Amino acid sequence: MSVNIIRTADGWWRLDGDQAFVIDTDAQSTGALLADRAAIDAASGAGTNVDELQLVSPITAPCRVVAQLLNYRSHAMDAGSDPNTLQPTFFRKSSASISGPTDPIRQPPEVTLLDYEIELGVVVGADIPIGTTVTDDNLSDYVAGFVVANDVSAREIQLTKVQVYESKSYPTFTPLGPRLVLLTNDELGRLPELRMTLAVNGETRQDQTIGDDLITPPAEALTRLARFQNMTAGDVLLTGTPIGTAISAPPRVIQKIGELVPPALKWKFFFARQAKNPKYLSVDDVVTATIRTPDGSIDLGTQRTIVR
Repeated sequence: MSVNIIRTADGWWRLDGDQAFVIDTDAQSTGALLADRAAIDAASGAGTNVDELQLVSPITAPCRVVAQLLNYRSHAMDAGSDPNTLQPTFFRKSSASISGPTDPIRQPPEVTLLDYEIELGVVVGADIPIGTTVTDDNLSDYVAGFVVANDVSAREIQLTKVQVYESKSYPTFTPLGPRLVLLTNDELGRLPELRMTLAVNGETRQDQTIGDDLITPPAEALTRLARFQNMTAGDVLLTGTPIGTAISAPPRVIQKIGELVPPALKWKFFFARQAKNPKYLSVDDVVTATIRTPDGSIDLGTQRTIVR
């Protein structure tokens, strides 16, 4: 049965309905907490209504934040790629970009094309050394559970400087939480049932059941990642985003024209077009993100952030 963990500035809590129970642990990091499962299971006593708590990210920094590029068929096609020919591609985000589920997203002054990407965060529960093979059968040996993530992106930095790391690593560009949901192997197998929904100011922008849209699932992704990158408890794998982000590939005819003009002129036209796109985030926009199964038995909670 799933176990919901939340965190405040002064400690860890186990959530049961709307009541939170203090976890008696000395753990200062997510990895250390996951190693103290006895304390998690023993959490009891007088409960506190969760609405009275100021939640922070259940994933602590420093840690590794690894993300998958174009890992949903709908998003890959929207970006002008063929999902049937894509190979698993990874990139890193700075863990200094991690923020809490209600913390504001801070828009840097040099960034105008601020985009959102709801993602399922897979939280590593045990060390994954180089050469490890992760399968659906042993997934729970290495994965503790899931968390809601928003892979916030500065698109003009990403595109003009070809700097994925920089464009996605500004402070507050990785809101995580509100819950870290610990799952059994059978529950991890229900990943295809999870529905991801992101709205801006109440308008739904992304709404997708993972199902067949996901290209490379966590077990395969972690195995490929372990060819060159070890992971440790408390690290996070962001598994990609579905269709619905602000950015979208221009029509094929426009792409062909773009190939015939100098790069500086091409980017000038592209950004002039993007500047008219109302879907990019602006100051005071409210972003809400949820991930859950239809029956609600696995519910990662609702993330609510405001752009400042």
